[in-house]
Amino acid sequence: MFVKICGLTTYDAVHAAVSAGADAVGFVFADSPRRVTPDEAARLCKELPGDFVRVAVMRHPSAEEWQAVRERFAPDWLQTDAEDLEALDLPADCQPLPVFRSGRMTSARHPERLLFEGPRSGRGEVADWREAASIAAETQMILAGGLDADNVADAIRTVDPWGVDVSSGVEREPARKDPEKIQLFVARARAAEKGS
Repeated sequence: MFVKICGLTTYDAVHAAVSAGADAVGFVFADSPRRVTPDEAARLCKELPGDFVRVAVMRHPSAEEWQAVRERFAPDWLQTDAEDLEALDLPADCQPLPVFRSGRMTSARHPERLLFEGPRSGRGEVADWREAASIAAETQMILAGGLDADNVADAIRTVDPWGVDVSSGVEREPARKDPEKIQLFVARARAAEKGS
């Protein structure tokens, strides 16, 4: 089970994600209380283990905004709307993570990997798990939207995603992550993957 902790803004939050055994950290460069600059994100990632995936989270970025993130942060993945990716130049070492939302999946063919979330980004809205399950059967899906330690096991059992993503569900207040909530989220995701 691939686990991504998103919307990180502090060293403590990054350290908590690493200590908990997550696989990826996401940094928001879109309009959000969790927004950071490319330079801030690069500094926060300085001590990350080499196998950790660093994700740039954007929403309708201009070519100039993406260039700044690409050059100063150099993410491993770019997470943004699928239509955004068509207009952006990704280097060979940066993988696309297209975002799709509940009730808006129109494509008959799904990309090899995608993130599926609730109807509106950044609101903690739970995705339609029934719709998610049908998509997860066909591709590597990272399930996001309204997940927390209390519902992640049910989500994994219902949807059977390739991965899960959490942001507001591990916060003590907007943009402030709670290390204990991160630890619990990752532990419950791992336990659910093993079927316990």
